[in-house]
Parts: sequence; structure tokens; C-alpha cells
Amino acid sequence: MIIEIPALFSPDEVREMRAQLEGADWTDGRVTAGHRAARVKENEQLALDDPLARALADRVLERLGQSPTFIAAALPRRVLQPRFSRYDGHGLYGNHVDNALFPVPGTGDYVRSDVSSTLFLSDPDEYAGGELVIEDTFGTQSIKLPAGHLIVYPSSSLHRVAPVTGGQRFVAFLWTQSFVASAEQRRMLFELDGAIQTLGSDHPDHASLDGLGHVYHNLLRHWSTP
Repeated sequence: MIIEIPALFSPDEVREMRAQLEGADWTDGRVTAGHRAARVKENEQLALDDPLARALADRVLERLGQSPTFIAAALPRRVLQPRFSRYDGHGLYGNHVDNALFPVPGTGDYVRSDVSSTLFLSDPDEYAGGELVIEDTFGTQSIKLPAGHLIVYPSSSLHRVAPVTGGQRFVAFLWTQSFVASAEQRRMLFELDGAIQTLGSDHPDHASLDGLGHVYHNLLRHWSTP
């Protein structure tokens, strides 16, 4: 299931964030990649302990917590600190699958990556190439969204960032451990929740709403892990 969340940040908000990122201290992005992923990764990232990275990450997390679509799609239990990357010149990230487990900095805990998300911070006309290409049971999709838009997809998907052949591509990316580990079960819950919301909007007094809500929450109760 691939879900696009438009306008998570407004154009003015993105411009403000970009102005900060363009003057940031960038490091080699391969430092945070797994062994195999590092061989196909060529970009730059902000260090996790960079004060700007932490401030912008908190801003992204706050906005995600206000997004009903993100909450319905990801059913977030834990969200790892968002990270920021820049693709310049011939930057790319070849085919890879995200690590299953990510350490939480400063703790002995880990976050299981169920859901991956990319927040676009450059508009499509600001760079050439650089599409996020996702392959899974739903086929192959090539994604290049306006700045401020978010894409949410299963972390189990094979994906890549096509070579950036001109301009600069700025993004934030993050991983979420869901209350529901199964991508298929999350998809069914998301679709059921969407149907309930639509029915409630069109027919707020419909007799089926209570029954559908009962089914949704009992499925969530049955499929979720603490």
C-alpha cells in the first residue's frame, strides 16, 4: 500500500526549512546505511545529533501526529527520529530494502521498520531524475512529489532513488513501527477506516456506522501487538 499525503507542510514552511538545510553541515550518507546498502548509496545526510536535524525532526514528528491520514495508514506505535538527506550532482540510492531493525540513539532499544515515509522538500522542477522507485506486490511505481508532500509505503518493499542528474533533491525520511506488523492487515484496516469515514460524512446517522466501527476496532485489537 502506497499512500500519498499532500501538503503536510505548506510551500512557505518548506521554503523556511530549505533555507536552513541549504546552510547545514552535511556528511556522507553511507555512514547510516547497512553493509549492502552502503555499496549503492551516494548522497549526504545531516548527522543525527546535529541541532538543526533534531529541531527539524521534532517539527516533522509534530506534524505527523496531527495527520489523520498518516495515523490511519501507519497505525504508529513508535516513530524513529526523521533524517534528512541531500542528493547533489549524480547522487543516487540503488535498489535496497530498509533494515528490519533500527537502534534508537542513546538507548538499547530498537524500532522495527514496518512503514517507510519520504517527505519531499524539493519541487519536481528543481532537480532532474531522483524519482523514488518502489517495487512490491502492487507493481513498480515511480514517485516524484511536490515539496511538502509525503509518501508512505511498506518498509519491506524493494526501492531506490534514481540518479539525480541536475539540481538538488532534499528529502526527510523516517521509519515507523506499527501496532500492526502486517502490511496486508494495515491495508485492510486503512480501507475499512476510509469507508467508515466516508459513510459517516455522507450519512452521519446511518445505522451501519456502529457495526462497522465495532468490526474495525475488534480487528485492530486482534491484529495489534503491544
